Amino acid sequence: MSTMSKVTTNAVITISREFGSGGREIGLELSKRLGIPFYDKELLEKASKHSGICEDLFYKHDESYSGSLLYSLVMGAYPTSPDGKLYPDMPLNHKIFLAQFETIRKLAEEGPCVIIGRCADYVLAEECETIDFFVYADMADKKKRILERYDIEKNKCEDFIKKTDKRRAGYYNYYTDRKWGAAAHYDLCINSSRLGIDGSVKLMLEYINIRNGKN
Repeated sequence: MSTMSKVTTNAVITISREFGSGGREIGLELSKRLGIPFYDKELLEKASKHSGICEDLFYKHDESYSGSLLYSLVMGAYPTSPDGKLYPDMPLNHKIFLAQFETIRKLAEEGPCVIIGRCADYVLAEECETIDFFVYADMADKKKRILERYDIEKNKCEDFIKKTDKRRAGYYNYYTDRKWGAAAHYDLCINSSRLGIDGSVKLMLEYINIRNGKN
């Protein structure tokens, strides 16, 4: 890998990730090296403040979908009042999802940043320049990372990981016309088991540098 001077970007970096792959740590370190804001759970706090909906509800519904929410609502064809706010009689779960997506758009308008998950790559596809990564890892490494971070029985860890990824995939597949984790929808897919956290960040920076036309 070539030696690089400080890398900058005008794009929003989105990182989709398998549970336990280290995607959050990679995204946080990448944001530090680029000197741009980082949003994971922080996005939920902002969505709560903007919408007035209790923050706990955003955590409860985070990256999980409801079959009752129409696709057209997510993509902006939802009813609003004259002041631009969602009608108060819209079901709560609809408001939660829509507020989150609107927050993603607002964050992108503020400038380059790193956003973890939550369909950000799709939400911003027609809004601004994005660089979209997908981080995955070998099951053994994911289990090791999850066991270090969660109070869970070892024999239940793999099932916990699979169920979490199934939920994330269901969320993504439902709200987009894409398949979660399909390589064609991302700029770069990275196996963090092969590169580790630091190596994954370096590869992302190298890719961003190439996109910038500096190599």
